[in-house]
Amino acid sequence: MSASMNVLEGPRREIRRVLVGSSAYWAQPVEGGLQLDDGRMVDEVTVRYLPPCNPSKILCVHTNFRSRVYEFTGKASAPPNPTYFQKPVTALNAHGGELVRPEGFKYLNYEGEIAAVIGRPTRNILPDEAWEHIAGFAVSNDVGVHDMRDTDAGSMLRVKGQDGFCPVGPGLVSGIDIRQSMIRSYRNGCLVQEGAVAEMIFGINYLIADLARHITLMPGDVVLTGTPANSRPLEPGDLIEIEVTGLGRLANRVVAAPAPRAQVGHQPTDTDEVRRVALGNDERLPDAIKAALAAHAQKGQ
Repeated sequence: MSASMNVLEGPRREIRRVLVGSSAYWAQPVEGGLQLDDGRMVDEVTVRYLPPCNPSKILCVHTNFRSRVYEFTGKASAPPNPTYFQKPVTALNAHGGELVRPEGFKYLNYEGEIAAVIGRPTRNILPDEAWEHIAGFAVSNDVGVHDMRDTDAGSMLRVKGQDGFCPVGPGLVSGIDIRQSMIRSYRNGCLVQEGAVAEMIFGINYLIADLARHITLMPGDVVLTGTPANSRPLEPGDLIEIEVTGLGRLANRVVAAPAPRAQVGHQPTDTDEVRRVALGNDERLPDAIKAALAAHAQKGQ
């Protein structure tokens, strides 16, 4: 990426990483399908998606949406500074990938987010310079299994870090003003989250500059930028779709798996704190989400 290129400046560009047969290719979505980097055209339904990035680290902000703060605290006040956690790179997943809920767990939550993917080595920059260090943006889902909140000294390593708990995709997009975008999450077709990027407490460029004060961000690294209110548990069989205007829609399905073979260490718990975070507060949700959930419930009766 050129040092003078700003990720917000058009025209819109999108690249996707796909498997055709057993071979991986970069591709661009065009009318009629996907155009591979060797020039061939393929039908999208014939490919399997891979993540559109290859990070050395995945860094994530904690609470960064005002609606999320209000849901948990009932107050409009925001935290004075962002705080962060890290997912292992083995958490990386793709559009169409499965989200595995092991037996004995019941609080596997979605969190629709935007992933900012770094484009060049980034260290000690100002917030206004961050846009020139981003390769592009992708839809992401900061999946977590809250049954493990009562361990790991609050690091959330096994809440948010399990294999496949960071779907990113379907593509990597640049040339749009992400600050004008909306995040929406759909569980089995029902709207369950909605939030404008403008609602973020700390802007994407702020987060990157903050992290880069002390940590060198490398090309391909992923920064997850926060989720709106109403993260809730999913069940096996559920389809969770995250849509970001200008970026696309990421879809993943939940599947059940046997419990880990080794019955050692901390086991899943169902405590007041686990339920507080996993189940949130339905009374403090945005009106649009309350209306969508009520309409969905009525339709199911």
